[in-house]
Amino acid sequence: MNSIDIDPESAELLDGLEGFLRKEVTRRHEEHAALLTDPRRRFDENGLYTEDVVTLLREIRMASADAGYFTMFVPESLGGAGLGATMWYHAWERLFRSCSVIEWMGPQALAHWATGPSPVIEKCSEEMRANVLPGLMSGRETMCFAMSEPDAGTDVWQMKTHAVRDGDGWRISGIKQWITNGPHADYALVFAVTDKDLVAKRRGGISAFLVPTTSPGFQMAEVIKLFGNIGGDEAVFHLTEVRVEEANLVGELNNGFAVGRLGIGLGKLYNAAKAIGWGNWAMSLAQEHVSGGRRTFGRPLSDHQGIMFPLAESAIDLHAARAMAMRCAALMDVGQPYADEMAMTKVLASEAGFRALDRVIQSFGATGFTNELHLTDAFIALRRIRISDGSAEMMRRQIAGSIAAGRLTF
Repeated sequence: MNSIDIDPESAELLDGLEGFLRKEVTRRHEEHAALLTDPRRRFDENGLYTEDVVTLLREIRMASADAGYFTMFVPESLGGAGLGATMWYHAWERLFRSCSVIEWMGPQALAHWATGPSPVIEKCSEEMRANVLPGLMSGRETMCFAMSEPDAGTDVWQMKTHAVRDGDGWRISGIKQWITNGPHADYALVFAVTDKDLVAKRRGGISAFLVPTTSPGFQMAEVIKLFGNIGGDEAVFHLTEVRVEEANLVGELNNGFAVGRLGIGLGKLYNAAKAIGWGNWAMSLAQEHVSGGRRTFGRPLSDHQGIMFPLAESAIDLHAARAMAMRCAALMDVGQPYADEMAMTKVLASEAGFRALDRVIQSFGATGFTNELHLTDAFIALRRIRISDGSAEMMRRQIAGSIAAGRLTF
């Protein structure tokens, strides 16, 4: 990181975060290596994290909360430090580069907008804030973001989950899927149709409710297993006449998307930081490899353009993606429009990180496929980022629409 990128106080904070990661995350990964690296021990017969794993994840969150890192980005009105988007980006990039894909519990050290305390909680009623905030701020409890459905992914207007009035509350029924952190969350931010006519006109009619996952009628029906794994952290929810009080409504009635938008920008910036962080981690491995003294055809690996030029391309890609991400963060911090630039950043960063992993694996030859290096783990994980929080196709569609409408100038 160049000194021009960040002020000394923030740099010191990031160094402190990295020290915390070494102390609390690396240590646990080393002490519990057999549990955390063996999927047959990490997951139970239903694909859920075992209780031992859940306990370790909670321990990291709570230790980070005690140290002041977990709630760095939580608004001051909720008791957090209220640091902005620029530090959000820097902290996540540092975390993903430091922990890489190997120390996979590392992200528990920072409260993610969709799973921990975030600006979303500001839109909750005072009653709900009083009930949920202590557990979320301490890291003892978590939440999840339940919007996607079997037939309503990118096109959210196809949402079928609905909430109907029931006295002074609501009853919610429907199916949600692809819910990250769903298998173990204590609360779910559930989006549901509350006015069919507005939805049919695509002018609103969808509301958000914060629902305890232990509520009668709320079922974590299935763990979605990805990439051949025997377990996972994505859930399918079945909600059958789940009753909530009026106080569970988050934000304005029929305007749930305003609640969702509070975190969507941060989600894209988070994914950019992950792709760039992992991409740079992989590049550091390649740098050590090509300069480590190995020779082929009588010459050092670093003399072969076939190896070095692809790595140079990824260095260019990652540098450009990082510059774009930092600009988006700066726009967010000063309250300027950023949606189109964030879409560009999401596309470039996710694809740049993916290409970097592919090129680094190629530079290692067959060794790049080995479990020992974990490059293929990151390669697979980065493939997912190209879809999550807005696929590359949807981002390009948004950008193209802005070009056609004249919102982007050149």
